[in-house]
Amino acid sequence: MTAKTNPPVPLDDQLCYAIYSAGIAIQRVYKPLLDGLGLTYPQYLVLNVLWREDGLTVGGIADKLALESSTLTPLLKRLEAAGFLHRTRNPDNERQVVVALTDQGRALRGQAGCLGNALLEASGQSPAHLGAMNRDMRELRDALYAQLGGWSAPS
Repeated sequence: MTAKTNPPVPLDDQLCYAIYSAGIAIQRVYKPLLDGLGLTYPQYLVLNVLWREDGLTVGGIADKLALESSTLTPLLKRLEAAGFLHRTRNPDNERQVVVALTDQGRALRGQAGCLGNALLEASGQSPAHLGAMNRDMRELRDALYAQLGGWSAPS
């Protein structure tokens, strides 16, 4: 006797696909603006973390983005080559690399504010509606990670 299997749920009926494809759509809205800043979306995420808390270790940035440190190294090297940040060894712990913004990296923060406006305009949604969706997605993310363990949302 074989186990009965159900066919997969169509993609449009799957929450994971809706979130995934919405993320791609958002990145496509952001792309022309990020191109103008000389950034990729992952580089923007790294800078966004540093704009909130400068001088983090590579591991600290990785934790905040739920990434592996090894994934960040190429991003950080490109951001450093572009003059947006610099990396130095922690004198108290040589195994740690501290990442700090340059003046050029700090100045970029003011120019990146246009991304939120672009999303509002492209989506046709109100700030309140997008804020509520953001809150719902964070709650879902946090609930899933709580079940998986190993990551906690940045404070």
